[in-house]
Amino acid sequence: MIAPKADVRRAGGGQPPHAMIRSARTDDLPRLQTIELAAGEGFRDLGMDAIADDAPPSLEDLAGYQSDGRVWVAADASGLPIGYLLIEVLGSDAHIEQVSVHPAHARQGIGRRLIEHAAAWAGSRGFEALTLTTFEHVPWNAPYYRRLGFRPVPETEWTEELRLLVAGEREHGLDAWPRVAMRRLLSTT
Repeated sequence: MIAPKADVRRAGGGQPPHAMIRSARTDDLPRLQTIELAAGEGFRDLGMDAIADDAPPSLEDLAGYQSDGRVWVAADASGLPIGYLLIEVLGSDAHIEQVSVHPAHARQGIGRRLIEHAAAWAGSRGFEALTLTTFEHVPWNAPYYRRLGFRPVPETEWTEELRLLVAGEREHGLDAWPRVAMRRLLSTT
């Protein structure tokens, strides 16, 4: 399991850039690690150094997402990835495992565009909702996702798949800071 780290670097203001959302290519994968490391640095300002120091997803893990068609990048005009999103399948829900944007491109709507792309992908495949787990009080985490239509899911309503995922996050030490599971219903029409 990849530890959710950076999510979206900052809550998106400004106009969305002309970044193209596309499926990740094999040659993009090392750049995704670079994005993750850079995006994680923002957690140092919040005293969450352990999150900033967490290793990025391995190339092997990223290749698994890539071969399954469950990783997308936002690429700049030269084709270089500046953000990415990973999806897990959790029963009838598509779960955002990670979404990260390089800080040099933060606050431009890139994270939102990646999430909307994932929502369209999931909806077209009949998934009921997008889910994610995130830090409750980090401004570019839960407060940001609330603005994008995600709502907290009480633990009593977690699916077995989500329960197992959260247990893995706890084993990784992510519960050292308040976390929340969130869900956004999808239109499957």
